[in-house]
Amino acid sequence: QCLLAGSWQSDTGSRMVVFTLDKDNRFSGFYLPGPAAGDSELLTSPLDGSQQDTGLAPQPTFSFTVNWRLRDSETAQTTVFLGQCYVDTNGEETLHALWLLREAADSPAEDWKATR
Repeated sequence: QCLLAGSWQSDTGSRMVVFTLDKDNRFSGFYLPGPAAGDSELLTSPLDGSQQDTGLAPQPTFSFTVNWRLRDSETAQTTVFLGQCYVDTNGEETLHALWLLREAADSPAEDWKATR
């Protein structure tokens, strides 16, 4: 059974810490950028999300949002992650996720370049 609560590390060395899920399968925590972010302005940032009920799906889907805190920057950035937690035959949990990064655009004309 896959539970998101705990500490997770990505292939790029970023780390996510998820606090205990509440009764509605919601969670919060924080995201720490890893070495792949380079000499970045990214700081440890809060995250909020939810996980599918493991009673319905032992390998649940999940989603969470990170509102990035940036050092000395007025740019607003948010990333949404959507994925699923898998458990292999050894009981090892792995998260697979897709993400979208959104930066604030100055105008609707620049909206096209605000999402990656």
